[in-house]
Amino acid sequence: MNRLRKISTHWAMLLMLASVLLLMSAAGDPTGQRFDRLGHGLMCTCGCSQILLECNHVGCAVSEQMRKELKEALASGQSDDAILAGFVTKYGPTVLSAPTNTGFNRVAWIMPVVIFLAAIGGLVWVVRVWQRRSRAQLAAAPPASAGAEGELDEFRRRAREETEL
Repeated sequence: MNRLRKISTHWAMLLMLASVLLLMSAAGDPTGQRFDRLGHGLMCTCGCSQILLECNHVGCAVSEQMRKELKEALASGQSDDAILAGFVTKYGPTVLSAPTNTGFNRVAWIMPVVIFLAAIGGLVWVVRVWQRRSRAQLAAAPPASAGAEGELDEFRRRAREETEL
């Protein structure tokens, strides 16, 4: 009985230690996560048009310098907005991988939706116009006459004669 209690105590201690370690890793400083999030929100300015953390030029000095600046800004305790504002001040607004959702930049977020809806509306309008035209043409078409059927039979007979071997 005493041995069983000792084993269960060991397991309880291990479980408690694992949960404490798990909580410490989850509640730790998310600098690595912030670095990834901010690094993926910036563009490399070497001309490659790639995300900063994904710039794959061998020995790209620009991306290395920008990553170093980002790490220094994170280490100094700046907020995310302040870091991004610093990069925009230094490199211009093209350093951001996506436009901000403020001011005139909202047009970049709204226009694709507006254009998509306008295209769907235009497509619906064109289809309706085509349907009206085809209905009007069917209504205006003269009924098929018996002479037309006879003419069609004559063409069929001639085609059979000409294609026989």
